[in-house]
Amino acid sequence: MAMKAIVKSVISGDSLLLRGNPGPQGQIPKERVLHLADIQAPRMGTASREDEDWAFESREFLRALVVGKPVTFTSTHSLPPSDDVPRDIGAAEINGVDLASELLKNGWAKLKDLKRDPTEEDQRKKDLEAEARAAGKGVWNPHGPKARTTNYLMPTDSQAFITEWKGRPIDGLVEQVKDGSTLRIRLVMPDGDHQFVNIALAGVRCSRVASKQGEASEQWGEEAKFFTESRLLQRYVKVHLLSLPNATPTPFQAGANSSAPPPATIFIGTVLHPAGNVAEHLVSAGLARVVDWHAGMLASSGGMERLRAAEKVAKEKRAYLYANAPAQSAKSNGTTTSNGSSRAFEATVVRVWSADQISVVDRDTSKERRLQLSSTRGPRVSDPKQAFYAQEAREFLRKRLIGKHVKVHVDFIRPREGEFEEREAATVRYGGQNANIAEQLIEKGLAGVVRHKRDDEDRSPDYDKLMAAEQVAAAEGRGIHSGKDVPAPKQPLNISESAHRATTFVNGFKRLGRIPAVVEYVAAGSRFKIFLPKDNQVLTLVLSGVRAPRTARNASEASEPYGFESAEFATRRYMQRDVEIEIHDADKSGGFIGALYYNKTENAAIALVKEGLATVHSYSAENLSWAKQLYDAEEEAKKAKRNIWKEYDEEAEQAVEAPKEDANGPLKTEYLDVIVSDVRTKPQFAFSIQILNTEGIASLEKLMREFSLHHKTVAAPASSVPKGGDLVSAKFSDGQWYRARVRRSSPIKKEAEVTFIDYGNQDTVGFKDIRPLDPKFRSLPGQAQDARLSFVKLVAAESEYHDEAVDRFRALAEGRKLVANIDHKEGQVLHLRLIDPSDPAVAQDPYASINVDLVREGLATVDKKGARYLSSYPAMGKKLQEAVNQAKRDRAGMFEFGDVEEDD
Repeated sequence: MAMKAIVKSVISGDSLLLRGNPGPQGQIPKERVLHLADIQAPRMGTASREDEDWAFESREFLRALVVGKPVTFTSTHSLPPSDDVPRDIGAAEINGVDLASELLKNGWAKLKDLKRDPTEEDQRKKDLEAEARAAGKGVWNPHGPKARTTNYLMPTDSQAFITEWKGRPIDGLVEQVKDGSTLRIRLVMPDGDHQFVNIALAGVRCSRVASKQGEASEQWGEEAKFFTESRLLQRYVKVHLLSLPNATPTPFQAGANSSAPPPATIFIGTVLHPAGNVAEHLVSAGLARVVDWHAGMLASSGGMERLRAAEKVAKEKRAYLYANAPAQSAKSNGTTTSNGSSRAFEATVVRVWSADQISVVDRDTSKERRLQLSSTRGPRVSDPKQAFYAQEAREFLRKRLIGKHVKVHVDFIRPREGEFEEREAATVRYGGQNANIAEQLIEKGLAGVVRHKRDDEDRSPDYDKLMAAEQVAAAEGRGIHSGKDVPAPKQPLNISESAHRATTFVNGFKRLGRIPAVVEYVAAGSRFKIFLPKDNQVLTLVLSGVRAPRTARNASEASEPYGFESAEFATRRYMQRDVEIEIHDADKSGGFIGALYYNKTENAAIALVKEGLATVHSYSAENLSWAKQLYDAEEEAKKAKRNIWKEYDEEAEQAVEAPKEDANGPLKTEYLDVIVSDVRTKPQFAFSIQILNTEGIASLEKLMREFSLHHKTVAAPASSVPKGGDLVSAKFSDGQWYRARVRRSSPIKKEAEVTFIDYGNQDTVGFKDIRPLDPKFRSLPGQAQDARLSFVKLVAAESEYHDEAVDRFRALAEGRKLVANIDHKEGQVLHLRLIDPSDPAVAQDPYASINVDLVREGLATVDKKGARYLSSYPAMGKKLQEAVNQAKRDRAGMFEFGDVEEDD
């Protein structure tokens, strides 16, 4: 009985592998082998034996005639099955043409010796064979087959073969389908030789098919195999070899490129049929999954994009492998994330935390958001092998992103996990080309790509491009893929570690002028940690001329009003920016006092004052070349009532200052009896006074008697840690207790710097000698007032006459009862003209004073900058000029060697 089937493949010139049609539910059809009766064709070779002459040509004739086409066949004899596949001997026809006759006619088979009486059909076939022989057709060709070499094994030098043929199209014939994505192909090389290779389809993986008896195939493996067989088996294709099957090398893999890989058993490549790329069809049918790490091979040609599009189709259809795929969520398409924040927004980068984390400020909401770069894993500073690249990656991000405008798309939110907080993972693009910074980072070899789980949809939308970038970096041995052990970078030297160390650098910094630097950290509005790249040093910089509100240093402290806002402004404006710094001096704790410039022209101190986030510190500002700009900025902030000045009342301020209509005008003469209670030279020359013959002094004497008795009779309270600004009782070096205010406190050293509020002197006192001030001693205001000399200043601290000038002032004034006139008030500081009532000259000269005496002795100069009010006292100015001239004539003090008056 005649049966119908489809030719799956041609085994040789006289044998076919037939199959039926798929079942109604897509069941895989059964197969059977049919040997054409009464003819014999040359046998195909194997790895262990050569082809017989004309074997390939004979099979090729029959293959071209019947593969993939329906035939009608009859079985005349059944043979024992092979691997459960039935075998028959019989005849087959295609479109009414007998295959055996067609083979004999074209000389690609020979008749067997028949052991039966010949029939009419047998005679006809003999005649066909005779005609072919006479014509020299097929195997009867007298010249013999064309010489060729057929290599059934994979090339021994896999790398060399890939290098030679990578990307070049090669004609091939699919000889076997091992599973839906693994093929055995006969490559027809340009020189005529045949080379067998195993090919894994690039970008996809199908379920595996059992290779041994008794094994079970993976789900949908047989379906995928049938899908590929029915389209490609024994068809000619174009093969593009792409790679050996090595996955992208693991970053920091020791000796990653040190040895040649072993001979490969398979290549990765694309197989193109005239009808298209079977890999894409497998994925869209739901019979293959996309292989992420192949993205590097396919991204440049657009192959990965097509596979992703096919994957999307399969998921929508929920076909085969994607039958249980999670429903497509709106998480990547919605306008907001699960935490209610915008998914896509424009922002400014304000901080780079590490090689894969940054902070940005949303331009619409001004909210700061910390982001993880999607699907990106940077090197870790904590790993000595990665530390160098971690620093390089962080610097790469800093130079390209800090302060820049970027476009952010939040791809997913990584949930809290252990000690790791919830984090938004985003794609960050910048510049005119909308470049993905993660892709650039990975391509430089400064980060790797996260390997997501197969069904993990929480990944970068540019994941395939990231994989391609990583393959480029790995191929060229860049950065973390170099296999080199680069030592961890040296820790920068902290030159603010102590006051002694800082002082040794001050003069050198002064000579350098502006120094290129990077702001590493913002501790407060006017306090920065600065990195000097050239010298690998870090220092603490305190801005000259201003005071910013303090911020809390721990949970137990409270920030001063606008302390947080001041620090926030400085952080967003200057954090991790390239800046320039100027050093003026160093403080007692090792911090450097100076200026910070951003973009060459922006002075950070002036910017803070203008925003109302810092106030001018008159004493330290007076010698700055840009002091006027500071005062102008403060005035602008006051008028605009910005931040600190929000409650500022200009009319009330003017009412307080009403007695002096002109800030630099003369004050009404007011003589006071005073005593100079303290003289100090650090950080600069100043002194304190007590105003005598007042209720305050009388009250102070009474208070001190009670104060002394209190500390003798009342037990010391439990130890406590004083904080800056606290009013306390402190024991002075004379063993007595006095009222004091804490300037700064060091819990580590267990000591505090204090100012004794009734005398003005300062000291460093151990915690054991400090007690909280009892409330009954708090009502009386401090009796010491800060003061300076009117009109004049002592010779500069750098002068060799400075110590002599200080000693002379102490001799004339310290501890003595004097008469003082207030010539000017600068905040809480009184500008005083000190008069010695015991000096006979005072009776004849109303302008005689210690101020003039110091100028006449060459130990002080007229302070034209600090005493702008001098012009309001013309008679005093004339007196001072006479004193200067006399000092020059007498070669007194600083004029000992001639006219060396300081240039103001």
